[in-house]
Amino acid sequence: MMRKQKGAKRGTRSEKREVLLHDASAPCAASLSPSLEIYDTTLRDGAQAEDVSFSVEDKVRVAQKLDELGVQYIEGGWPGANPKDIEFFRIIKTIPLRHATIVAFGSTRKASNPVQKDPNIQALLASETSTITIFGKSWGLHVTDALGISLAKNLEIIGDSIHYLRSKGRRVFYDAEHFFDGYKAHPDYALETLRRAVDAGAERIILCDTNGGTMPWEVRRICEAVRREFAVPLGIHAHNDCEMAVANSLVAVETGIVQVQGTINGIGERCGNANLCSIVPNLELKMGRPVLGERLTHLKQVSGFVTEIANLMPNKHQPYVGDSAFAHKGGVHIHAVLKNPATYEHVIPERVGNRQRMLVSDYAGRSGLLEKVETYGIKLSKDHQKLQELVNTLKERESQGYQFEGAEGSFELLMRKAMGTHTPSFHLLGFRVIVEKKDENGAPVSEATVMVKVGEAIEHTAAVGAGPVNALDHALRKALEKFYPQLREVRLLDYKVRVLTANKGTESKVRVLIESGDHKDKWGTVGVSDNIMEASWQALADSIEYKLLQKERSRGTDIPRTSSRSEKTP
Repeated sequence: MMRKQKGAKRGTRSEKREVLLHDASAPCAASLSPSLEIYDTTLRDGAQAEDVSFSVEDKVRVAQKLDELGVQYIEGGWPGANPKDIEFFRIIKTIPLRHATIVAFGSTRKASNPVQKDPNIQALLASETSTITIFGKSWGLHVTDALGISLAKNLEIIGDSIHYLRSKGRRVFYDAEHFFDGYKAHPDYALETLRRAVDAGAERIILCDTNGGTMPWEVRRICEAVRREFAVPLGIHAHNDCEMAVANSLVAVETGIVQVQGTINGIGERCGNANLCSIVPNLELKMGRPVLGERLTHLKQVSGFVTEIANLMPNKHQPYVGDSAFAHKGGVHIHAVLKNPATYEHVIPERVGNRQRMLVSDYAGRSGLLEKVETYGIKLSKDHQKLQELVNTLKERESQGYQFEGAEGSFELLMRKAMGTHTPSFHLLGFRVIVEKKDENGAPVSEATVMVKVGEAIEHTAAVGAGPVNALDHALRKALEKFYPQLREVRLLDYKVRVLTANKGTESKVRVLIESGDHKDKWGTVGVSDNIMEASWQALADSIEYKLLQKERSRGTDIPRTSSRSEKTP
C-alpha cells in the first residue's frame, strides 16, 4: 500500500512539472515561427570521427533508426569519395523509409573539369537521391590557398555546379563551407558566394562553422545579416572545436534559421559536430519548437544504438541521454528528489527516453537507500534496523574501495545478504590459476582450476583461456552449467581494473568492475583486493549469483518490521 501511495504522489509531481515546462516554453510557441528541419549527418560527418568506421550494413541500420526517430533528412555519405558510400545508396533506395529523405553529399566541380564531365557531380547524380547537398568555398583564404584559383572562378564553379544538378531535376542544398570565417574576413565576397548559389537554384543555404571557432554572439550577428540579404531558407552546420556547436545552433534558430544539421552524440571530425541529442530536446523542451514530437522518447535508445554500432564507449555524463543525466548520489539531493523530482531535474527523464536513478554510495542516506531497496521488491519501514545496518555495511565497503554505482548486481546481492534473504547458489572450495610462458616469442598459456560445492555435490573442473581471468571465468562456468544451464546465456561484456593505492606499486589494492549480460539484460559487479585474481573472482562470482537471482526476485521479499513499543507485550 505504501508503494502505491508513493507512486500516486510522484505522478502528481510529474503532472505539475509538465505544466511548468509547458508554460515556460509558451513565449516561443511553434506557431509563431517557421517549422524546423533536422538534418542528420552522422553517416557522413560522424563517420569522419577518429575511431569510427561504419560498414555498409552499419550505415543502413543507423539510417533506419534515424528514420524511426523522425529526422527529416539523413545525409548518407559522399558517393564520389569511396565505394562503401556508393553501395549504401544502392541498398538504401530499396528500403522504405517513413519520415526521412536520404541526401547525397559532395563538392562543387573541380576547376579543371566541365560540369557535365566532373566525376564527383556524376557520382552525385548516380546515387539517385532526390536531394543533393553540395559544398563550396565561402572564404577567400580557401579559394586562393586550398583550391589555388581566383575568387571569380570560385563563383563560377558554385553557380554552374548547382545549376547543372537542378537541370537534372534534383533539389539542391548548398553548404557554404567556412562561411563564418569567410564573412568575418571579407563579408561582401562571402555573401556573393551565397548569391551565386541562390541564383543557380539552391533551395537551402547552410551556413557552416567548419573550423568550429565562432562564438554565439558572432553567429547571431552574422545570421541576422544573411537573413536581411536572402529570402531563401537558411540552415546551420556547426562544429564543436570551442564547445559551442550546440549553443551556436540554438542561437541560429533564434534568428530564424530553419534547418539544423548535426550528428547523434555529436561525433565528428576533430572535436565533433553539433550534438543532436542535446539540440533536439533543447528545441522541444526549452524553446517550444517541436521537431520530433512523441518520438523524442526514442532519443536515448537511438543514442545508445549509434554508440554501440560505432563501437565507442558511451558517455554516461552526456546531457539528456547519458546514464548519469538523471542520476542522484548525494543524500540531500536524493531526499529532495523523492519529495519532488523538479528539485534536481530540469526536465522529466521519460520525455527523452531516460530514467531517474538513485546511485548507491556512501553519500546516500536512509531515504535514498530505502528508495533503492524498494526497487528490488524488498519492503522495509524507514525505521527498520536492517536499513541502518545496510547503510553501515555500504559505507564500510566503500571505505575499502568498493564502488557500487556501476555494479548494481553486486549491490543487490549485498543488500539481500544483509537482509538475510539470499541463499548462495554455490560455495567456493578453492581455485588456482597458472600462467605459463614456455619461450620468449610464444604466447602465455593460462589455466584455471575451480572446486565448488552445489548443494551436496562437489564439482572440480579446469579450463584454459586467453588470460588468467578468462580462464577462471571458463572454469567457473564449466563447473556450474550442469547445475544451472541458464548460465550458458551469460557473456562477459567488459572488464576494468583500477589501482586504488598507487603509492604501493605492484602491492597496490585494485578494484575490478565487470559488466556481464544475457539476451535481455546487462549487469555490473565489483571486487576489491590487493590480489587482482581475488578481486576478479569476487566480481565473477557475483556475476553468476546475480544471474541466478531470478526466482528470488520473482517472488519478492518482505522484511518484518523491527519491534517497537506499540508492538511489545504489555
